[in-house]
This record gives sequence, structure tokens and C-alpha cells, in this order.
Amino acid sequence: MLISPIKSAPSEPFNLIEQNLRTASMKSYLAAAIQMTSLPDLRHNLAQAEELIDLAVRRGVELVGLPENFAFLGNESVKIQQAAEIAVESEKFLKTVAQRYQITILGGGYPAPAKDGKVYNTALLIDKDGKELARYEKVHLFDVELPDGNIYQESTMIVAGEKPAPVYASEQYGNLGLSVCYDVRFPELYRALTQAGANVLFVPAAFTAFTGKDHWQVLLQARAIENTSYVIAPAQTGQHNTRRQSHGHAMIVDPWGVVLADAGTEPGMAIATIEPRRLAQVRRQMPSLNHRVF
Repeated sequence: MLISPIKSAPSEPFNLIEQNLRTASMKSYLAAAIQMTSLPDLRHNLAQAEELIDLAVRRGVELVGLPENFAFLGNESVKIQQAAEIAVESEKFLKTVAQRYQITILGGGYPAPAKDGKVYNTALLIDKDGKELARYEKVHLFDVELPDGNIYQESTMIVAGEKPAPVYASEQYGNLGLSVCYDVRFPELYRALTQAGANVLFVPAAFTAFTGKDHWQVLLQARAIENTSYVIAPAQTGQHNTRRQSHGHAMIVDPWGVVLADAGTEPGMAIATIEPRRLAQVRRQMPSLNHRVF
């Protein structure tokens, strides 16, 4: 079931009792936040992604997240030229591996043709039958000039999504809230996801090496703590071309803000158990969502 986040706070306090009862009755499961060094080579990237998915499944993982730009990371103009092919092949790949490995998978961001020669940065959630569960087009675009001299202007080639980030209510995995990379700096997006019922938040990213060293982990922990939710954050790592370098450290963070798994700086994955009883326990012990004034 797909849920649209509420855009404004409700008149009544947010009540977690019924959701906690449902959550506590769910079973625990293993999730993986995949970490890749994607290049400007679609075939290479998809092969790398499947190799890591295979390794994760062999360890018992049921829910997998791939990072932003998992299918292509490199020259932006080349990406735009190849966007139609990347979009088709990315969607086909996600549906194929979901069925082949019997997993639910998030493709954390790939270019899908939009208007005026631009693209949407699209995240796609697929179930083990190859069925699309949720689709999100990134709303916050990274237009930033960093002190290290790198300039990022996503808006020159990417169209911001116009729909709220979705929540998919899964009986097996909890209520999965979608976001992408730069979104993590906007706490109101995650509060809207939580208000719509989310208790597991996806943050697939290609965080820059410069900003990641100071902000990545603390932002993930903040989003987990303030929303008393699990955070699954797949990541890009290493050198993608002569100018683009990603921070790495794909992570899974628990609702108390504890980092359960950190993939470091090499391609690989962060794997951890998502425990519904732990989620319900934290929300009982720290019921801050029920205490909101604004």
C-alpha cells in the first residue's frame, strides 16, 4: 500500500500506539545498504551491483538498497545523452534481480527522461515478484559551490520532482519511506514521511567526499533519532572520474541513533538486522512524536 505523506501537521497529536502494536508483531529481517564505486559505464555498474546483491543474499538479506547513481556516475552531459537507455536498463535490472534473488530492492537513483532534455533523479522500489511498489523523483537539487572548488548544479540537467516522497506500507518490512541524498538535509521531508507512518527510512546517496567527512553520519543519526526510525543509507564511494569522489560509509542506523553497520570506504555493504520490537521499544521509551507542539 502506497501512502502519501501529510503536508501539514495534524490537529491531533501523532498516536503511535496502534502502529507499535503492529510493528511489534512483525518478524526481524536482514537489510543491506550496498556501497558501490559506479563509473560512466552502465554495463560495468550493473554487473558490480548484481555481484554485491548476490553476496548480500548469500548472507540472508531480504531488503536491499542500492545507492544514488548506481547505474551511471560520471560526466553529466554523457549521462543525459544516455538517459533513456539507462532508465530502461535500470528498471529492467531492478525487476530482474528482485525476482532472481527473491528480494525487495530499492534502486536509489537513476536518470529518467523528463522535459526539455532534462531528467528526473528517480528512486524505484521493487518487490520480489518484480512489481513496482513505489517511485520517487528527488525533490531537492544539489546546487552548491563547495570550498574545495567543486561546483555542483544539478538543476541544469535535473528536474525536481513535484510529488511528496512516498511511504510504502509493507507487512513484512515495515513502512518504507523514500528519499535521495541531498534530501537528508531537509528534516521536514522525513517528518512528513514519519507522519505518514514511515518507520524505516531509505537515504541512498552519492555524498561528496568533502561534505561527507563532516556531515554524513551526523545527519543520518539525526534523522533516525528525531523520527525514532531505522535509517538504511546505501552509498557511493571512491573515485568516479578525475573530479568526482564520494565519501562512502554506507550505513544502517537504529531508532536510537546507534550505527549498526558501516561499510567503510571500499565497495561492499552494510548489513544489519531490522528489529520491529526494538523499534516499538524505542518509540515507547522516547515518545517524542506524541509530544510535538508545532
